[in-house]
Amino acid sequence: MGRARQHIIILLVLAFLVSCSTTRKVPEGDALYLGARVKLESTDLPARQKKELRRDLEEMTRPRPNKRLLGIPFKLLFNNSRLFRKKMGEPPVLLSSLDLDYNEKLLQNSLENRGYFHARVEGDTSVRRKKARAIYTAKTGPQYKINTVRFADDSSALQQTILESAGKTLLKTGQPFDLSLVIGERLRIDAYLKERGFYYFSPDDIIVQVDSTAGNNTVNLLIKVKPGTPQQSRNIYRINDVFIYPNYVLRGNRADTAKEQADYYKGYYVVDQRKIYKPRLFEEAMQFDPGDIYNRTDHNETISRLVNLNHFKFVKNRFEPVTRNDSTKLDVFYYLTPFAKKSLRGEINASTKSNNLTGSSITLGWRNRNTLRGGELLSIDATGGFEVQVGGQLRGFNTYRVGLEVNFNLPRFLSPFHISSKGGFVPRTNFLVAYDLLNKQKLYTMQSFRTEIGYNWKESFQKEHLLNLVSVNYVQPLLITPLYKDSAARNPTLLKAVERQFILGTTYNYNYNQLQGKPVMSQGMYFNGNIDFSGNIAGLLTGANAAGNKQKNLFNAPFAQYFRLESDARYYFKLSPTMIWANRLITGFGIPYGNSLQLPYIKQFFVGGTSSLRAFRSRSVGPGTWVDTSNTSFLPDQSGDIKLELNTELRAKLVGILHGAVFIDAGNVWLFREDSLKPGAKFSGQFLRQLAIGGGLGLRFDISFLVIRLDVAFPFRRPYPPGSEWILNDVRFRDASWRKQNIIYNLGIGYPF
Repeated sequence: MGRARQHIIILLVLAFLVSCSTTRKVPEGDALYLGARVKLESTDLPARQKKELRRDLEEMTRPRPNKRLLGIPFKLLFNNSRLFRKKMGEPPVLLSSLDLDYNEKLLQNSLENRGYFHARVEGDTSVRRKKARAIYTAKTGPQYKINTVRFADDSSALQQTILESAGKTLLKTGQPFDLSLVIGERLRIDAYLKERGFYYFSPDDIIVQVDSTAGNNTVNLLIKVKPGTPQQSRNIYRINDVFIYPNYVLRGNRADTAKEQADYYKGYYVVDQRKIYKPRLFEEAMQFDPGDIYNRTDHNETISRLVNLNHFKFVKNRFEPVTRNDSTKLDVFYYLTPFAKKSLRGEINASTKSNNLTGSSITLGWRNRNTLRGGELLSIDATGGFEVQVGGQLRGFNTYRVGLEVNFNLPRFLSPFHISSKGGFVPRTNFLVAYDLLNKQKLYTMQSFRTEIGYNWKESFQKEHLLNLVSVNYVQPLLITPLYKDSAARNPTLLKAVERQFILGTTYNYNYNQLQGKPVMSQGMYFNGNIDFSGNIAGLLTGANAAGNKQKNLFNAPFAQYFRLESDARYYFKLSPTMIWANRLITGFGIPYGNSLQLPYIKQFFVGGTSSLRAFRSRSVGPGTWVDTSNTSFLPDQSGDIKLELNTELRAKLVGILHGAVFIDAGNVWLFREDSLKPGAKFSGQFLRQLAIGGGLGLRFDISFLVIRLDVAFPFRRPYPPGSEWILNDVRFRDASWRKQNIIYNLGIGYPF
């Protein structure tokens, strides 16, 4: 009890010192401004909406008080120090800078815009010990609701087009009046008209008349085109000529409308005197054809495709009306400023894993854009890296890796038949060749060759497809040490990691992400699905049957034959503006057949680690209830043909950049077939009873472009040994030996999912 009292006294003293020091620089007769509070009266809003309205009003007031972290205004404290004042200090926000009248009018105007037409706001201040707050009392009165919504009607093409969209109006009978909805309705009408050729129309050309004399606290709305709207805004425009300048210089003195030496190609004029680009490069990017009615979708998709070619650092366009004979046509000009043709880049990464391995890697890359004048991209990347463990059972078993990857990319579908694509993203054809050398010190050295030929295209901003028609992977051991061979004699499952592997197949990946481009604290769904099959043609031609001792080889290695499915589904529930409930379900299912009894090692599934089951070491769980008892001096990766993983995590913003989390993870892997060397590893109807379960707490420092994560977890349940799986029955946090065996610290970059 004595220590507890000491801690309380220290905290009280610190709080007193902080309290005093924050007002030290406040002039006499003034006070430190701590912010505003709003009291709402006479509103029939539900409690939650009332709380949100109060918060919105408080955030509108000015000035804003000094920033705080964990309740402490550190920047204000630094202002008291000569050493930190200039770089880290922040002067005190004073009561004298408060304008009550301004804030009263601001809040009253905001309430009126929300339909509280009889709102009244009064402000006052409260000062105590040189600290002050502003207190605003808002008497809202009744909130007006929409009684009727009517669109003006006349015979003009403009008004008739607006009438066509009336069924999609944002203004609904019975809903509260809100100026933001009126603004949104004007934008909706403008967007609808832009898709139908009204290029010069503006949201300001729409007026919404509000009649508040309807009675019963309701309003009648009339939507019409503003009188005096110019004829240009009322016309429907078509595309005339399209000009493309692919070597445009921002500071060039040449007239940007020069059309000399333009090449006419399938309806477009390409002005490229040096013939750097083949005109066909722009064929799929251009969504406009001469004679088309202007629409904003084609306008935006053309810009997006030109940007996504990744050859131009600046993309501008201009629409110019054709002035002759009162024409309603537009000439279109695209100005493209290219990147440097060749470039070098470097990248350094650092990593840490839950098995205490830390490492780093460096990548050097060379890019050659527009390799064959058709927008092709040739990239060559060389990578080297290492992972080491200073202490622990893996000490001295360092890992070194080097690799070389060559990628040739074409901004179109390369196919014997035409494949059209829509949307704002350019489809790509990819050719990849790669070589990797992996050295696990004291254990083995492996080399691998990879080749892929396929397509990558985005259906929309949220949907992406990747199809590799040909995917070849050849893995071969170069050196296996006596230590590893001796260990494999005691534990034959180690041989799986160093066996020759030859994979010849096809893969398809689909990704759907509702959260693309949204803030971290957003609600939505993420899904990634992968289909992978290999060796079917070779199996048919050779009659391979590993189960019948008829395993066949290609290039001195047994070729893999399997079918593999994997899915990663996530859903994020937004519980409040500062709290998210994140959930993930990963399933993997592989069927080895024909020439294979198990999936190739590099295609098998794993669980455990920093972004998986955080209460277990990386790749240390499973398969099934099997556990390695060979007592080797290093841990093999525990792999399986089938995988189930579930994660749930409650995330909340604590203060400033500091976020917290509470999480539970569960999962395991299994083999598809029985393995005499791994009893209990086969998948069965008892799989739910064989899940490893763990959980813990986490802290995240989120500075928008970088998230540093620390998770502390311990296992609740292990899949083994039978009869004593639940660890929750024997938790001993005060026992140092128990903590060493069970508590896992995970340091990572980014969120786990």
